[in-house]
Amino acid sequence: MQQDILLNWSPQETRVAIVENGAVQELHVERTLERGLVGNVYLGKVARVLPGMQSAFIDMGLERAAFLHVADVWQRQPDGEPPGLARNAQAPVPIEKQVFEGQSLMVQVIKDPIGTKGARLSTQISIAGRLLVFLPQDDHVGVSQKIPSEQRDALRKRLNKLVGDAGGGFILRTNGEDASDAELAEDIAYLRKTWARIRESATRLPPTSMLHQDLNLLQRVLRDLVTDQTQAIRIDSREQFVLLQAFGQEFMPAAAAKLQLYKGERPIFDLFSIDEEIAKALGRRVDLKSGGYLIVDQTEALTTIDVNTGGYVGSRNFDETIFKTNLEAAQAIARQLRLRNLGGIIILDFIDMQREDHREAVLGEFRKQLARDRVKTMSGGFSQLGLVEMTRKRTRESLAHMLCEPCPVCQGKGTVRTPRTVAYDILREILREARQFNPREYRVIAAPKVIELFLDEESQHLAGLSDFIGKPISLQSESAMGQEQYDIVLL
Repeated sequence: MQQDILLNWSPQETRVAIVENGAVQELHVERTLERGLVGNVYLGKVARVLPGMQSAFIDMGLERAAFLHVADVWQRQPDGEPPGLARNAQAPVPIEKQVFEGQSLMVQVIKDPIGTKGARLSTQISIAGRLLVFLPQDDHVGVSQKIPSEQRDALRKRLNKLVGDAGGGFILRTNGEDASDAELAEDIAYLRKTWARIRESATRLPPTSMLHQDLNLLQRVLRDLVTDQTQAIRIDSREQFVLLQAFGQEFMPAAAAKLQLYKGERPIFDLFSIDEEIAKALGRRVDLKSGGYLIVDQTEALTTIDVNTGGYVGSRNFDETIFKTNLEAAQAIARQLRLRNLGGIIILDFIDMQREDHREAVLGEFRKQLARDRVKTMSGGFSQLGLVEMTRKRTRESLAHMLCEPCPVCQGKGTVRTPRTVAYDILREILREARQFNPREYRVIAAPKVIELFLDEESQHLAGLSDFIGKPISLQSESAMGQEQYDIVLL
C-alpha cells in the first residue's frame, strides 16, 4: 500500500488528506479559531458533584462545563491495586468522596465537546511524545499491544533501565519499536520537562486556566499519522514547511525526511480531487462502481448506512448480484467511516443474503477493511433482522458536524411543509384571529410559493373565508421568508 499525505495550510484553516493507492481515505480539518481540545490540560474548578450519576461538572472557562465520570478519576492505591478501586473491594470509590464543589482539579480533555455535550475529562494525565506516552502519576512501564508479544519483554527491560528511579510511568508507542536508547532517552527528557512546566503553571495560574496545549494538526501529522507506508508528506506553505521541518528534525527525524514543499501551480488538493471528495462526504448518497449505492444518515444517537443494488444487473444470478454489491459496499462503508470520521453506534443494513457463505465473506471483507482504521472499532455479526451493529470510537466531531450546521429552514429535519399545508395553516389562523379581534383588514405576509398558491389554486378558498368573516384579506410576498414562515398583520 502506497500512502501520501497532503497538507493544505492557510492562516484560518489547516486541511490534511491521507491518500492510499490514489484514493482519499481520511480527511482532517483544524480551524484556527476552533482547535480541538483533546490532550489539553486545564486547572479546572469543580462546579457540581452529582452522586446519582457518579459524575461531576468541571468549569474550565469554556462555553459549557465539562463532564468527569468516576471511572475517569485517577486514584493511587496501595499494594498495587488498580487506580480508582477501593481497597479490598471491586467497586469504584464514590465520586463524592473524591471531589467536592469549589475544588481546583488538574484535568485533561479525552473527548471534545460534541453537539450539546461538553468535553469529557480525566484526572489521569498522559502526555504523548514521539516514541512514548508519559503517565506522570503512575510508575508502570508498558509496551504497545500492537508490538509482537515476543519483543515486548526485551523492550520493557530496556525502557525500565532508561526510566530509572526518577518516577512516572511510560508506555512505548508502536513507532518506538526500533528506536535507539539515545532516541528514547531524548523523548523521556522532553516529556518530563513538559510535565515540570505543567506543574509549575498549576502553582501560579488561577483555576480555569489552560496549563498545556496539545500539538497542532500539522505537528500531529508527523507524530501520529506517518507510517512506514507513507511515501511523501507534501505541504503547500513554505513558511509552515520550514517550521514543520525544524520541529520534525528535533523530535521525528524519520518523518521529517519525508517532508516535501509543494510548488505546483494547481492547488495541492486538486491533485487527487480532494475538494470533490469532501463534497461527496457531506452528501447522503454514495454511488458504487457497480451501480449500487449507499445512503448514510447521521442522527443524534447513531448513524445508519443502507445498501441498495440501484441499477446493478451485472449477473444473471440474483444471489450473485446481491453478493457482489454487498462486497463492494463493505469496502466503501469502511472507507466512508474514516473519510467522514463517523463515530458512536453505527447500524449497517446490507442487502439480505440467503447463503451463509456469502454473509461470512461480506463480514470477513468488512473486518479486513476495518483493520486498516487507526481508530478503534468493534463489529458484530448479522442480527436476526439482518443488520450489522458496530461502534467506532469518537473523540472529535464528524466531518459533517465540523463543516455544516442544521438548515435554518427545516431546522435539521430534512423536510419542510408543503406550500399547500402552510396555506391551510394560514386560513385556520385567520379564522381564529377573526373570533377574537375586529380589524379593518387582514394582511398575509408569506413565502412566494405560498402567495402564488393563494393567487391561483387556493384563491376560491381565500375569497370564501373573506366573505365568511366579512373582512378583506390582502397578500404580500416576502422572498426572505422560509416556506414555513408567515405573518398575519391586523390592519
